[in-house]
Amino acid sequence: MVPSEDRRAAPARPASPTVHAYSGKGHHPLDLRDLARIAFVALTAWLTWLRVGERLFGVDLLGFLGILIGGFPIFRTVLADLRARRMTMELSMTIALGASLAIGEVFPALVIIFFVLAAEVLEDLTVNRGRRAIKDLLDFLPRAAMVRRDGQEGEVQADDLRADDVVIVKPGARIPVDGIVVRGHSFVDQSTITGESLPAEKVVGAPLFAGTVNQSGLLEVQATRIGPDTTFGRIIEAVEQAEKSRAPIQKTADRLAAYLIYFAFTAGALTFLVTRDARSTISVIIVAGACGVAAGTPLAILGAIGQAARRGAIVKGGRYLELLSSIDTVVLDKTGTLTFGSPRVAEVQPHDGISLQAVMEAAAIAERPSEHPLGQAILQHAAAHGLAAPWPDRFEYLPGKGIVCSVDGEEIIVGSRVLLAERGVTLQGAAADGDERSAVHVARAGRFLGSIRISDVLRPEAASAVRALRATGLRTILLTGDARTIAEAIGRELGVDEIGADLLPEQKVARIRALVAEGSRVAMVGDGVNDAPALMEASVGVAMGSGTDLARESGDVVLLGNDLLKFVETLNVARRCRRIIMANFAGTLLVDGVGVGLAAFGLLGPVLAAFIHVASELAFILNSARLLPAVASTPLPENAK
Repeated sequence: MVPSEDRRAAPARPASPTVHAYSGKGHHPLDLRDLARIAFVALTAWLTWLRVGERLFGVDLLGFLGILIGGFPIFRTVLADLRARRMTMELSMTIALGASLAIGEVFPALVIIFFVLAAEVLEDLTVNRGRRAIKDLLDFLPRAAMVRRDGQEGEVQADDLRADDVVIVKPGARIPVDGIVVRGHSFVDQSTITGESLPAEKVVGAPLFAGTVNQSGLLEVQATRIGPDTTFGRIIEAVEQAEKSRAPIQKTADRLAAYLIYFAFTAGALTFLVTRDARSTISVIIVAGACGVAAGTPLAILGAIGQAARRGAIVKGGRYLELLSSIDTVVLDKTGTLTFGSPRVAEVQPHDGISLQAVMEAAAIAERPSEHPLGQAILQHAAAHGLAAPWPDRFEYLPGKGIVCSVDGEEIIVGSRVLLAERGVTLQGAAADGDERSAVHVARAGRFLGSIRISDVLRPEAASAVRALRATGLRTILLTGDARTIAEAIGRELGVDEIGADLLPEQKVARIRALVAEGSRVAMVGDGVNDAPALMEASVGVAMGSGTDLARESGDVVLLGNDLLKFVETLNVARRCRRIIMANFAGTLLVDGVGVGLAAFGLLGPVLAAFIHVASELAFILNSARLLPAVASTPLPENAK
């Protein structure tokens, strides 16, 4: 667990206008010199086995030439490590090679170099696959865009896009910016950002993400974020930061690698002292290695962060991925996190003999001039059911009570029980259960029509997300500033373990601080300005994508698409990453222990020892590579390039 005062702020995003400017383009090509070096070593090893060099020159000159040329990259690395005073596997391998030559084992030395060079090439291919999977994301952004500026339309390069530009996106084209639809209607494939399998319908006012595909109609989009500030840009930036950051477990892997090198030298020295067998000693030094765990750990972290990004969550570094894998408590904010954060009509309760339409029509007429959030919820519900609401002839708003208006000579009252009672309306049959603050009562022409229950509606995935968290053994806590009756009703519906209600922001922070102080590893999920201090105080802060900029900057993990199930998936990815790394640790210790024992007793020769060393290294690297996201292979539409 990391104390809150050690937490660092989220890394600042570069000021470059587009993602291309700081993410680079293209893939790292396979170095043909490596392939040529491997081929040359294989050829000289074959000639050495046939003793061609000895017959031609009297000594195995070809073998020495193969070792010199093939081992050049290893020897160069060793010199750099010695200057930096680093103990590496290349140094132990070089010492083993020198010892092999000292006892005339030229052929085994060549085979060792062949295995090492082949392993390096395969390792580079695997690691580059991880980088390529991320770099290929850049192909999801168009290089140019059609923009309307000052009444003129024209194509501009992606680097020249500006916030507030109106971008015209044709059917089949990729969207270059985050923005809002200002004109048009279409369906957009958002799977690259939100993971949604079905296209999302987009109308005027709907948000759009860079890197998604407009499938049908023409859209005009007002840019709100460009380049690295877009959701897409932040995904790439997060993964690139992961390549540069060093998680605590990666430092542990580096220490383990160093310890294993000392272990190899010590075991080799003891073997020689006991057996006086140089061949067994060389085999001991060769077989022991931690290259797999040293290379596999950062590869697993890179892959896990890439997987999380593909699943809809930006993890701001390997450190937070590791913390996320070990949390035991999840604290959830209510408004905007478990709920939509805006009031909606939850239920309409008509009085006996009154239709739902009559209740909503009367309420909509009264709320038509109103700017109250509850009134807007009623108007939205009425519009969704096709009810037209004419303007009232007279309108009076009574703060704290409700609205009194008239239309066509009939008085309409919408508000609290107190207001209706003051106006002589009897609420016979009106439900009195639940929180009265969420109820709006409606009367028309002196007759009670019914009640409308308004509440902040739960997100559809909230209950399943909480169940999934509890199923993994996590303790779930709901913290909210709402009244206890509301909090308890939501808590019961979701099935959370604990509930905290009527909390001010500083009280939320105090609760998080107390949980951390008692030894809990806490993930806090929130979305608002008032959640930012609690996000910073938690072991891992998780911000909702729809939250405020302050919350997103304060969070260590940012969810995209506001789906809590993405947090569950990200948690599972983090745990899987940790399991893979620990499996690599255990496997490395097992292989080294057994291999050193067999080599010390003369059961492994240098060639077989090298094979085991390289094979185990590749096995651990490939185990980590299972986390790498698949490389994108879908071609771009022609008009998106």
